[in-house]
Amino acid sequence: MSLLIDFLCRFGWGLSAALVITPAALVPAGFFRVNMLVVLGLATFAALLGGRTAPVAGWLLPGAAAFAAWLGSVAWFAERSRAGLLFCAACAILLAAATAVVHGGGTAGSAAAPLLSGLVTGLTVHAMLLGHWYLNAPGMRVDVLRRMIDAALVAWAVQLAATLAAAALDPGHPLSPAGLAAASSTPATAGGGQTAAALLWLRWLAGLVGLPVLLWLARETLKIPNTQSATGILYVACLAAILGELTAQLLTAAA
Repeated sequence: MSLLIDFLCRFGWGLSAALVITPAALVPAGFFRVNMLVVLGLATFAALLGGRTAPVAGWLLPGAAAFAAWLGSVAWFAERSRAGLLFCAACAILLAAATAVVHGGGTAGSAAAPLLSGLVTGLTVHAMLLGHWYLNAPGMRVDVLRRMIDAALVAWAVQLAATLAAAALDPGHPLSPAGLAAASSTPATAGGGQTAAALLWLRWLAGLVGLPVLLWLARETLKIPNTQSATGILYVACLAAILGELTAQLLTAAA
């Protein structure tokens, strides 16, 4: 249960942060309103689950984020972009704090990895949703979507660097190449070892190798330009990001 709450909080944080850096002057208010409702759903679900298992702050913070998301959706419905962006930022701060509390008691060091994970997932999903919005606003500038894909690529690059740095400092790190080799050499009769090896391979192939390839392909497709083909590729990128981050959570928890 705690893994699901953790994922919901970090996903909501990443999606809220993505909205904050989206240029409101170039993107219709309807896009922000709909995505605030998505954040509302994520935060509400996390608060309901956390009410039974997490500490008080673990459900109170996402509960407050859900309320802020609702207010944000109202502000965007009224096309009050300044107030809407403030509520987006409030959601990001509250869900980032909730992620820190749920994941590791609120310490900065323990919160860095899950917050970065949330950015990778949130920015990738945000780019896909933005690409889909071109059906509603075909006149929207293509470089807006390109900018969001670039942001997702930057988040992935920082996460890869952090993963490699952690592996260099700790060869026994569950996401290190050494850990992958050790898990792969486990005898086939050891079911747990084979499961760990499968998760490690999925983490690396989907989240750390496949995701940037898909994001780059989507970005190149925008040169045609064809936003809907790029959005189709981003759908697959979302699947890679979510699978990669969920398997990273499972591996870290098991370690």
